[in-house]
Formats: sequence, structure tokens, C-alpha cells
Amino acid sequence: TFPEPLLLPALQLLLWHIALWMVPEAAPLSPASSLPQSFLLKCLEQVRKIQADGAELQERLTGCLNQLHGGLVLYQGLLQALAGISPELAPALDILQLDVTDLATNIWLQMEDLRMAPASLPTQGTVPTFTSAFQRRAGGVLVVSQLQSFLELAYRVLRYLAEP
Repeated sequence: TFPEPLLLPALQLLLWHIALWMVPEAAPLSPASSLPQSFLLKCLEQVRKIQADGAELQERLTGCLNQLHGGLVLYQGLLQALAGISPELAPALDILQLDVTDLATNIWLQMEDLRMAPASLPTQGTVPTFTSAFQRRAGGVLVVSQLQSFLELAYRVLRYLAEP
């Protein structure tokens, strides 16, 4: 399920997606030969411009969602590397890992639904190995701090995308 801040944008995207599927049904079925040629040429030019603008916007949105998803995948690996941090922190770490995984999955599924997902899932890449309890705790401070910064930026981007 979508976290509350993502629910509205997800619904907006879904409604737009549904609306776009209905557009071909509204297209005229026969040529309008009685219209002036200059008008038709101007309309064709406008359609090409709108298509180019739409393609550019989709590319930017795709890039934004890909970056967001890729960052979450990176933090999934970093949080997994903190396993065994301490018995007291393990439940909180488990919940954080599940939340990050859930958000990454929701974003990926939305990108697939919109046919914006890359051909393959991103990989986590190399994650650090913490060999001592101290390294896990110190790494935990750094990872969670950076995750917070990443999520603040992601929140601002998603709020921007959700604005009408």
C-alpha cells in the first residue's frame, strides 16, 4: 500500500492514465476535408510540439522516479549491512528496512503500470561490511542520517510532482 503522502499523487497519476486511454476513442473517424489546409498544418505543428513536450516531461518524470527508486534500493542494501547492530535496535531497523522496501516496491510497480520502468531492476551494488559492533553502530548513524536527507529530498520532489 502507498504511504499517505504518496496516495494522492498515485491516484492523480492513475486518473490521468485512465483519461489518456480514453483519448483514442474520442479521435475523429473520418477526414475533415472541408477544413482549410493552413489550419490543419498549424494543428499538426501544435500536435508535434505537444508530443515533444510530453515526451520531455515523461523523460524527466521517469528519471526522477528512477533516481528515487535507485536510492531506495541503495539504502535497502545499506540497512541490510547493519544487521546485528544491537538487540535493542534490531526491531526498529527491521521496520525501517520493511518501510524502505515497501516504498521502493510501490514506486517500481507504479513505474511498471505507467510503462516507465526500465527493462530490469537496479542492483544494490557493493555494500560495506561492518565487522564489529562499533562499526555497525557508527555505520548506522551515518546510514540513517543520509537516509533522512535522501527522504527529505524525495519528499520535496514528490510534493512538487503532486502539485496541480
